[in-house]
Amino acid sequence: MNKGEGRLPRASGVLLHPTSLPGPHGSGDFGPAAYHFVDWLVTAGQRLWQILPLGGIGPGNSPYMSSSAFAGNVLLIDLAELQQQGWLDESDLAPVDGFMDHHLNFAAVVPFRMGCLARAAARFAEASDAANNEAFAVFCEQNANWLEDYALFMSLADAHAWQDWCSWGEPLARRKPAALRNARKKHAERIVFWKFCQWCFFRQWRNLKHYANQRGVEIVGDAPIFIAYQSAEVWARQDLFELDATGRPTVVAGVPPDLFSATGQHWGNPLYRWKAHADENYAWWVERIRRTFELVDIVRIDHFRGFAAYWEILASETTAINGRWMPGPGKSLFDAITDALGPVKVIAEDLGIITADVEALRRDCAFPGMRIYQFAFGSGNDNIYLSHNHDHDAVVYTGTHDNDTTLGWWSQANDGERHHVLEYLASDGGEIHWDLIRAACASVADTAIHPLQDVLGLGSEARMNFPGKAQGYWEWRFSWSQVHDWHAKRLSALCNLFQR
Repeated sequence: MNKGEGRLPRASGVLLHPTSLPGPHGSGDFGPAAYHFVDWLVTAGQRLWQILPLGGIGPGNSPYMSSSAFAGNVLLIDLAELQQQGWLDESDLAPVDGFMDHHLNFAAVVPFRMGCLARAAARFAEASDAANNEAFAVFCEQNANWLEDYALFMSLADAHAWQDWCSWGEPLARRKPAALRNARKKHAERIVFWKFCQWCFFRQWRNLKHYANQRGVEIVGDAPIFIAYQSAEVWARQDLFELDATGRPTVVAGVPPDLFSATGQHWGNPLYRWKAHADENYAWWVERIRRTFELVDIVRIDHFRGFAAYWEILASETTAINGRWMPGPGKSLFDAITDALGPVKVIAEDLGIITADVEALRRDCAFPGMRIYQFAFGSGNDNIYLSHNHDHDAVVYTGTHDNDTTLGWWSQANDGERHHVLEYLASDGGEIHWDLIRAACASVADTAIHPLQDVLGLGSEARMNFPGKAQGYWEWRFSWSQVHDWHAKRLSALCNLFQR
């Protein structure tokens, strides 16, 4: 990629994962509230909607530990649309105990939604019309290169109570052809169920994305660098990951001690066998990015520094303290992607321990990096996150999904940080969230993204994630009663003022 190709148009957007949307079924989804949110973005002068990964959730309900690099999160399927299709009854959608307007109670939502999807799949199989049958068959054919392994993997994982796939017995774990044939016969009905769910997910999401694009709103998606060990792709392509002869990881991913954690972050994802990827000219990665761009308009690549060098931890370690930096694939991976797909709109998540080689790789690829205001203050005027040090090829945030909300951060800021913020922004601190949003809009950075929590002025109770903490996050939701006309008017005025 040549320098300059990665420039994004000057624009502003809002960060909100669909699970945080309002809705009657315990969790946000692709239903009417999502379309209403697009309309709200337009009214607010926003041209970008940034979301978190759309894949299925994993341990701790994290969307960054998906059971597939290609499949969608079936919990996002709009159940009301399935009722409109005749595959669910009104009684199926009656709320259950545990649903909350401002909190996603996964313990209640997951069994409810999965039960509804099971009933919908059964009724589809019994009495679907010819047009839907044809559309389903076409989807299965067009996505067979990942869908076949995914549907079989999910069916086997269900049958084995979600024990790690390496414990399914050697014939299945090592994918012996006879064992796979027998499994496809034995679990045929469940395999169709998982394919049906993916068809519903992709059909509904493409309709929503089309609605957004038609109104001038682009989707900023997210591609985690790593995938979960308990995933279809690790099981299907064991040669591409650092596994031993039994299929267990020998080394895993994480990051060393940093601002978020004194013991680092022990993610536990299997690491890539990069030589094997290079030997096939990164075909797996090319297909992954190609599929991601079918779902979104711009891709934020998570943990970009891991492509320059990544932190390798022995699988036996329980923290990330003891590890070592290992060389990543570097620019050869991104050259293969652009050779296959042409210029791509990518945001590099260049946070954490950023060394000269990481910055050189980002600039060589012409990917805009990220600038976070919550990291800007109290450490001197040469801090790269301060406005006067921003570049055009950057995306500026008040904070990300990994940060506290701005009000939560402000409440915990030390005296040095507070003094610097008030002096730098000429602020009295009374509306610190709007002060940072205004600074982001005024920045020379081409792109400014504002978490909805900051637009609404919410505190730490609305925090989406806390890196290194495995439980209790990814649960925040808002309600329309929290959103007032002046929120959109104020955002729109800032975008007009600063030509976003």
